[in-house]
Amino acid sequence: MTAFGKLIRTTAFRLTLVYLLLFALFAASLLGYFAWNTRRMITEQITDTVNSELSELTEQYTKGGLRGLVAAVEGRALRPGANLYLVTTPQGQGVAGNVASLEPGVMDHPGWAETFYKRLEETDTKNHFALVRVSQLSGGFRILVGRDLEERRRLFGIVAKAAQWSVLIVVVLGLGGGVFVARRVLRRIDAMTGTTQRIMAGDLSERLPVGRSGDEIDRLAENLNAMLERIEALMVGLKEVSDNIAHDLKTPLTRLRNRAEDALAKSSNEGEYRAALERTIEESDGLIRTFNALLMIARAESGQARDNMTDFDAAEVAHGIHELYEPLAEDKGLTLEVAADPATIHGNRELISQALANLVENAIKYGQPVAVSASADANAAAKSPDILIEARRHGDNVLLSVTDHGPGIPEADRQRAVERFVRLEASRTQPGSGLGLSLASAVATLHGGDLRLADGQPGLCVTLVIPSRGVEQKTV
Repeated sequence: MTAFGKLIRTTAFRLTLVYLLLFALFAASLLGYFAWNTRRMITEQITDTVNSELSELTEQYTKGGLRGLVAAVEGRALRPGANLYLVTTPQGQGVAGNVASLEPGVMDHPGWAETFYKRLEETDTKNHFALVRVSQLSGGFRILVGRDLEERRRLFGIVAKAAQWSVLIVVVLGLGGGVFVARRVLRRIDAMTGTTQRIMAGDLSERLPVGRSGDEIDRLAENLNAMLERIEALMVGLKEVSDNIAHDLKTPLTRLRNRAEDALAKSSNEGEYRAALERTIEESDGLIRTFNALLMIARAESGQARDNMTDFDAAEVAHGIHELYEPLAEDKGLTLEVAADPATIHGNRELISQALANLVENAIKYGQPVAVSASADANAAAKSPDILIEARRHGDNVLLSVTDHGPGIPEADRQRAVERFVRLEASRTQPGSGLGLSLASAVATLHGGDLRLADGQPGLCVTLVIPSRGVEQKTV
């Protein structure tokens, strides 16, 4: 397709043509109305003048008879720029006036008429056009009074020519503006098309160009770029998940196979077989929990869980998690307490509960209080619980936090800690898959919030920040 063909097929050019046609029709209609109104006004002025003169001459005939009428007509006919006058006998012979010829039958029909005429003693052979009125006098005489229409024709011609030039200028400027706008839009669309082709070829790092005008194309490009960033992040995450699954699940699967093989080779009685099967089931349960966590993360990141969002009290969730995990914390020698204020939240209760439960599980596993050297810190730690669950409102958000007094996470590692299968514990003596913080982060993102890791002084404070009205209402 040629450049001109692409140009005339653009929406901008077609819209310009439509608006140009509408504006040209409007301008032509406006000028036509002005010309028609001007013609009507001039015609009314002529008729008023003719009626006035005809009334005066008729009155002159009534008072002075034919002699007085002829004298009045001859006097008026000699004036510069005089109107048309003609007095005829009942037989149609001219008696007085300045009209040499008329169209046949004009004097035979009293009333208004438009006719061609020639003046007396006029050397120009061209016929002129006039608006005349014929009136019959007593005695059979007839009188004609009229006005040349050249002035009306000339003024109408001026308006018509102005209308032609105006429409022509509008068309030329409109087409020029349409070509300019269409070419400008076409260049931007071509740039975006080239970028999208490179993206489709596999380069997800490409972004659509965004200008500085802030128009609808720029806003569209910004939204598409945000979408591309999200897609790139998901693709990177998918690759990382695939790599992590291959790496982190290979070990438990290998261990599961080795245990089964060892049981077949070395077990000699039912008790040993039973113990091997129990260890196999335990290992399988761990794998199932890992896959369930991955499914929940995928469900949260895809937005499918938004269909089950309702209003509920975050304090009830906090108290429920406290009641569920308090026995486990006591078994570990930890005190678990809750401080929750009523705070209504719009979201998926199941996912938020699971995310908070993951944070509490991590605190129980890794939040064993560390020894403190300063007496003031020791007194403060003694007065506060080992693990504290909090739920409170802060502005337009609801904060669900879990604070422990363990070793915490160095600031440099906090961003990496929320990635899938990342376990900062080098020895990996504690059971787990490294998906707890990843799930909590995905749930926060699903609800339009975020997951924040902060220093618990000492320990770690992990907070779920969730908009109280939910992500659907927040974006309205």
